[in-house]
Amino acid sequence: MSSAVYVTGTDTGIGKTLASCSLLHALRGQGLRASGMKPVASGCTWLDGEWKNEDALALQRASNVSANYADINPFALEHPLAPELAARDAGIDVTLAPILAAHAHLAAQADTVVVEGVGGWAAPLSANLMQADLVRALRMPVVLVVGLRLGCLSHALLSARAILSDGMTLMGWIGSHVDPSMERVQDNLVMLQERLPAPCWGVLPHVPDADPSAMASQLRVPEKGVREFPLT
Repeated sequence: MSSAVYVTGTDTGIGKTLASCSLLHALRGQGLRASGMKPVASGCTWLDGEWKNEDALALQRASNVSANYADINPFALEHPLAPELAARDAGIDVTLAPILAAHAHLAAQADTVVVEGVGGWAAPLSANLMQADLVRALRMPVVLVVGLRLGCLSHALLSARAILSDGMTLMGWIGSHVDPSMERVQDNLVMLQERLPAPCWGVLPHVPDADPSAMASQLRVPEKGVREFPLT
């Protein structure tokens, strides 16, 4: 039986990929076969005969199962735009079926799959597909990455409210220091812990060129935690 968790964020550029890669290393530390996945990625480079995204490649490097890039990132879009716009430019329709098939290939090899979303929770994957639709189809819980900067309380609480309103399970949240000059960080963390309806899995410090394998030690992932949400 495989399981999965969906990593979303309070916004774009707040450290979802670092959190996802660190989570993969933490799960590997529990003895699990862990695979990363980035279903939709915009802003890709032509490498080895196909479009590839750096975030998806980072997830691939952080995984300890061998998987085809096309399964890790079934929709690789060239332009660094909102996925709906990037897909429109490429003449591509982002649909559920290829993502579900790719995830099935990964789940067949791994004990757990860490799926990284795009932007914030409400960022659409296409004109007809929201991230909630994908998470609902894959029946996975959500982990929210909170970018620690001025305004994070509102962004985090609104994101959590939206996730729950969409009928999803918010399993935990991870703080990500994106603004090293932020004041009263600990006070903000306390308020987040008091108000968010899920436990904090850890806080990632602001480290240039951070190593996800080292950052994994900052996370307190429940032992075999994501296995509590089987997909079958």
